[in-house]
Amino acid sequence: MHDTSLAPVFFEIALLVLMAAGLGLIGLALRQPLIVAFIATGILAGPDVLGLVQSEAFIALLSQISIAVLLFLVGLKLDVGLIRNLGGVAVAAGVGQMALTGVIGGALALALGYDLLAAVYIGMALAISSTIIIVKLLSDKHEIDALHGRIALGILIVQDIAVVAAMVLVAALGGAGEAAHASDPLLMLGGAVGMLAVVWVFVRWLAAPLLSRIARAPELVVIFAVGWAAGFAALGDEIGLGKELGGLAAGISLASTPFRDAIGARLAPLRDFLLLFFFLSLGAGVDLGGLGAQILPALLFSAFVLLGKPVIVLLLTRFLGYRTRTGFLAGVTLGQISEFSLIFLAMGVAAGHVEEGTGALITLVALITIALSVYGIASSHSLLALAEPLLKRFERRDMTREEEGDSPDQPGRGYDVVILGLGRYGQRIGQGLQARGFRLLGVDFDPEALRHWRALGLDARFGDATDPEFIAHLPLRRVRAVISTVPPIRGALAQADPHPAFLQSLRDAGYTGAVAVTVNHRSEADAARVLGATLVLSPFEDAAERAVDKIADECRG
Repeated sequence: MHDTSLAPVFFEIALLVLMAAGLGLIGLALRQPLIVAFIATGILAGPDVLGLVQSEAFIALLSQISIAVLLFLVGLKLDVGLIRNLGGVAVAAGVGQMALTGVIGGALALALGYDLLAAVYIGMALAISSTIIIVKLLSDKHEIDALHGRIALGILIVQDIAVVAAMVLVAALGGAGEAAHASDPLLMLGGAVGMLAVVWVFVRWLAAPLLSRIARAPELVVIFAVGWAAGFAALGDEIGLGKELGGLAAGISLASTPFRDAIGARLAPLRDFLLLFFFLSLGAGVDLGGLGAQILPALLFSAFVLLGKPVIVLLLTRFLGYRTRTGFLAGVTLGQISEFSLIFLAMGVAAGHVEEGTGALITLVALITIALSVYGIASSHSLLALAEPLLKRFERRDMTREEEGDSPDQPGRGYDVVILGLGRYGQRIGQGLQARGFRLLGVDFDPEALRHWRALGLDARFGDATDPEFIAHLPLRRVRAVISTVPPIRGALAQADPHPAFLQSLRDAGYTGAVAVTVNHRSEADAARVLGATLVLSPFEDAAERAVDKIADECRG
């Protein structure tokens, strides 16, 4: 029998996704991030405009899954090594920016008549900037490794850690979980201790061997990661900690493994799709009838974020010994609030700490600041040219950080060559280049190949050369050559050429150095060069020619 009970829901979701895609195209033309298009879709489809959103429970479920996956990806970044190596500049600038922005933003909220608890939530929400948007825009401008880009990224890491701590506090204050016993503090404390114990045991003994087996099938990595995130989210909700902290704990449990970058890269498209429903739910929940009273506060808070936050970052970086130019560019980058601001406020609303109107206010501030900051970041150097005469008046004579090179754009270790594909051919190339003094980074998704490579004393990362998200996060700034030893697959049952996606990903990442690709026959060389390869390797034909030379020399001798 044909079940028609889900047909209206299916049609509604399909319509909403198509609307989001259409508004996304319009946003793309206006150079807007998808977050703005998604929230606008929710507002248009909400009860105050078109009234298309009827399956609220289904959308809310997808929204909760999206938050769990997003916080799982945040948890993946919070490994102990990253936190331990976070520079003093990033910590000082990040803590200072959050403290000043939060206090001033909270004071502004109090002056506008909000109570103390709401002011604390608003101040925290205004202090957080959007990691997703900033990384995307800086990557597009090829400024992710610039000094101001690295300062901004350091501040973003501190912000992520701070908002995680704030979410833990909200959960501890009660109301985060939906389970009937979530309000029992002893049960919640016991559950938290139990979850931490599970994470510790998993990290200590199970994570590496389990993921080594799973990584042999790359498709299984995604399935495992989503299941792991959803399972921890459900467990967190059941014991009263909330789905958010459960998803975060799942990510932290995998953060110290060598597979975290590949997991994050593979989950990024799924995260973007699921977040559509979170922002749809937010937009649909905005009360347009009561929005008039929020316009003035939203404009004031938006002006503070767009203008005040960059000034705070400028003053802090100047105090830390950087030029005003560097501080200005870093500050402009951070002039918006984050998707985490919306999640944090949503948790506050669910916990009963703030009213729904406050959540709608922050949603409106997010729309304004994200939409305008995109143009600010894109035009940051033009804005700098206008502001430079004023900035020079406040320039310090002792820019110690930039003079001494003690700055976030000085990575601890660079590489000369990146080799993708660590089979026998890749390993022999690596050994030869290592013997000639080149610094190498190897990449493969075969754990066994990675072990052999590391046994040679070389650095390696688990990842897929055809994954653009992974390529974008490789340390390519000082790399002289990128070598792919993976040839196209030609056969009766399979046809796959990794070169187009790999070469396009390198171009998108702003890489301009030498690129070598491997082919099966020299007849494929011209096509590879058209795609952007500067050197073409043909292992069998090259080896045959070397063998012929050796045999001929032996015969002549």
